[in-house]
Amino acid sequence: MEFSALLTSAGINIAVCILFLSLYSVLRKQPHNFSVYFGRRLAEEKFQKQDDYFSFERLLPTAGWIVKAYWCTEEEIRQVAGLDSVVFLRLFIFSIRIFSITSLVCVFGVLPVNYHGKEITHDHIPTEPLNVFTIANIIEESQKLWVHCIALYIITISACILLFNEYKYISRKRLAHITGSSPNPGHFTVLVRSIPKSDNELLDDTIRNFFVNYHGSSYLSHQMILRKGHFQRFVDRAERAYRKFVRVRLSVSERNGKSSMSRCGVCGVRASSFQIYRNKFIEAKKADLTNPEVVDAQKNCPGALVFFKTRYAAVVASRVLQSSNPMLWVTDLAPEPRDVYWSNLWIPYKQIWLRKLATLAASVVFMFVFIIPVAFVQSMMQLEQLKKMFPNLRGLLNKSFFARVVTGYLPSVVLLLSLYTVPPLMMLFSSIEGSISRSGRKRSACLKILFFTVWNVFFVNVLSGSVLNQLNVFTRPKDMPTMLAELVPKQATFFITYVLTSGWASLCSEILQVYNLVYNFFSKCIFCCHQNTEYVYSFPYHTEVPKVLLFILLGFTFAIMAPLILPFLLVYFCLGYLVYRNQILNVYYPKYEMGGKLWPIMHNTIVFSLVLMQVIALGVFTIKHSPVATGFTILLLVATILFNEYCRHRFSRIFEAYSAQDVIELDRDDEQSGRMQEIHQHLQDAYSQTPPGAEGSSRSGGQVPIELILEDPAQEASESSQELCDTVQEVSEAHEHSIEEAAGKAHCV
Repeated sequence: MEFSALLTSAGINIAVCILFLSLYSVLRKQPHNFSVYFGRRLAEEKFQKQDDYFSFERLLPTAGWIVKAYWCTEEEIRQVAGLDSVVFLRLFIFSIRIFSITSLVCVFGVLPVNYHGKEITHDHIPTEPLNVFTIANIIEESQKLWVHCIALYIITISACILLFNEYKYISRKRLAHITGSSPNPGHFTVLVRSIPKSDNELLDDTIRNFFVNYHGSSYLSHQMILRKGHFQRFVDRAERAYRKFVRVRLSVSERNGKSSMSRCGVCGVRASSFQIYRNKFIEAKKADLTNPEVVDAQKNCPGALVFFKTRYAAVVASRVLQSSNPMLWVTDLAPEPRDVYWSNLWIPYKQIWLRKLATLAASVVFMFVFIIPVAFVQSMMQLEQLKKMFPNLRGLLNKSFFARVVTGYLPSVVLLLSLYTVPPLMMLFSSIEGSISRSGRKRSACLKILFFTVWNVFFVNVLSGSVLNQLNVFTRPKDMPTMLAELVPKQATFFITYVLTSGWASLCSEILQVYNLVYNFFSKCIFCCHQNTEYVYSFPYHTEVPKVLLFILLGFTFAIMAPLILPFLLVYFCLGYLVYRNQILNVYYPKYEMGGKLWPIMHNTIVFSLVLMQVIALGVFTIKHSPVATGFTILLLVATILFNEYCRHRFSRIFEAYSAQDVIELDRDDEQSGRMQEIHQHLQDAYSQTPPGAEGSSRSGGQVPIELILEDPAQEASESSQELCDTVQEVSEAHEHSIEEAAGKAHCV
């Protein structure tokens, strides 16, 4: 590819970015789009809606959102969106710092050396092939390779210093988050699975007797995990139908200062009626332990939530073996109530390892199947192959501008569109895997998408889509450094255009919220739906974190190989920092808190990127016959691995477990202040297998109702309207039936 083709791709993406950012600046001012661009603030009632009047000012693009996003402090972001958002933004801060240093060193030091590596006469720069800007232009046994070795040391040392400081800073933030947050029911609760069944007593009694016997001084109570019966499913459907119909009415009545005892437009009952009816039913069932339905339900009980009097007792109980048989009385510290993934708690514990093995096999198979679209993308990079595949387009491909667009822009676009199928499938695999928490499921999906992206986007493309070359990596691992050293510089042009399309354009698509914008337009303007359809979506860490880490990997691996990629990456990180700050402040709401547990994944991936950069450099120095530079690179490789081991021993356990010092001090503070009794009373009602009632508005507790926070923006749209109508009809009939019974009893009296 010529340098002019790269400029064409960059020009197209710059134009797309300017267009999208200008559209966002205009669309965010339109009142009917407030639910798209200010969903979180609307849900918390911290945003005053403006009247829908015409104004020319709303049609003019402005950059005020950039200023607001930049000047917001980190503490304000933590209070609004939690620690996880702070950790995610710290990844951008690290990237901006390290790639600013890398760009200065490589663009002004390594790039001129690459360009003048061979004694040739250079033509006009736009007509130059991009290979002259890579390390492939350096001749063998050249003394100029010392510049690359020195740059390698500067980049690695700077990255290690910044990584250590970030790990230390985020570790302090996590400890402050644990000790400074409000009491979490998950700290007092242990999930117990694989409970042995007994024919002589109910499972409820078995659990109580076991923990009274072995944890008598710290055991408080327990709650069994039961499958939902027909009545519970009916109540859940009725509550969902009720919330759909009264959401607008509740928000309007709250703004007018009316009572929260709003009435449903269909059945006329109070907002809390379904919740009270369900609670009375469940309490009656719990009291009658001789009921055959209860006995049958307890036989199929997959586990229980056991509550302890102190945090320390719960942590100890979750860590030690409860039985000499490790497959019985399996304990884990329970997630917080909002984070529990109830459907996976019903999975028998003995199936977990089989599910993990099956999902691992399915993920690996999908990774290799995805080689097909990647190979097609690589074929698009070769103009002669395209002419053979599509002879009818030979005339268009002979035109200079069209050839530049096809070879410089379309391949990365096709790969980007293919990658959109990966996150939903990996999230499905993580759900099948059996994670007990939603955050655990998202972390598992994040790892799967990360491995998939690194393998298919980087390694498969570097190996030119040849299955034979990919298999050679496994059959001849000793030759991997030299193989990568030969192939990586050749793929520099593709990855530069990939940064432009998948990086810059994806950021603009993220801030424009294309899917939500289209859905909002059709629902309000086409179908004239005037109901309040404001939903708050949780941040998609499982898709965004792997994407950012992939760009960091590309930045390190191509830093000395093809430094031209660095300015484009630096622009991506700066723009992404502003875009995601804006989205976190205005659009997304934290459905649950992971406590910064994503940072070890980020740290390990960055260290892997450094090691991969050094391995590729080692292969280059070997091919170029520079033994001294090779020896120094080996020393640097060993030092990087030792640095990672030190960080793992120094910080990683902070993200894996709670310290006895912290939990005991928290317990003492709660006991001295008298809050412990209140916490114990709240534990009984904290975990509910059914969603909270519709009365839990943001006004009452300052929190967004959990049922309004969706994992998938398409989830609400995919629900069947016929099911909703049937549910409303069932609710109406049930209510009329109860009125008739009450009238009959009154008549008899």
